[in-house]
Amino acid sequence: MNIDVTHSAGTAPPASGEPAAGKAATRLVRDAQALFAREPMIRSILSIDPAEFHSDAALLAAVLSGAVSDIGARESVADIALAIFEGDADALEAALADVANTSRKNFEPGGEITTLLFARGVHALLAHRVTHSLWREGRTDLALALKTIFGRAFSTDIHPAAQIGRGIWLDHGLGLVVGETTIIEDEVAIWHGVTLGSTLKDSGEERHPRVRRGATIGAAAIVLGNVEIGAGSVVAAGSVVLSDVLPGTTVAGVPARLKARSANSFTGF
Repeated sequence: MNIDVTHSAGTAPPASGEPAAGKAATRLVRDAQALFAREPMIRSILSIDPAEFHSDAALLAAVLSGAVSDIGARESVADIALAIFEGDADALEAALADVANTSRKNFEPGGEITTLLFARGVHALLAHRVTHSLWREGRTDLALALKTIFGRAFSTDIHPAAQIGRGIWLDHGLGLVVGETTIIEDEVAIWHGVTLGSTLKDSGEERHPRVRRGATIGAAAIVLGNVEIGAGSVVAAGSVVLSDVLPGTTVAGVPARLKARSANSFTGF
């Protein structure tokens, strides 16, 4: 797939927030239009134009570009993100799965549209969907440039090469660091301040952690090196993990050690 990031430039958006001709508005688009109609001041607060909401891809691109504070970069980000979400079905589907799963697990009201508009963790994931698609396309310089812009916007540092599954919940997202060879499988929950890094002693192709499906990593946890966080496991907040964590177990402490689970134990999301 060759992504043209200039095809949308100069194309006028649909008027009055209506869907583009021949395209039926999705539920998410309709919910976005209704929210902006109820609270029109949000348009200027978030730097998002509801006239751009003619498809899920356009909605995601508008939300992502609106979070970029640099006005000069915002238009370029919007064009690139729209091209990605229109041309890369995997990126679009993964982003929508992130929104849906975060909405189910979050405690804030309003459903998926408020999650998309207001959850910083979702925004960081949207950013990664774009940079990862570019990285896979071989446009590594552009991917890294966007990573820099998104890092300023979301206080994260997620390498474009990192492989991140669908339905991820980044609660808050702030301070997240994800190294180049990291693998995060589907439905993983990660809190703020988490580092998935290397030990600096390994320069190989598997020098960062692998986080298996359904695992939970608590706030400010540090996971270093070629280690595996097993499916359904829990890494407690503030832990430092230097070795594998077995599936369905809980570890805590510095360094992290196995912690027995009881009937009242937290076992993840």
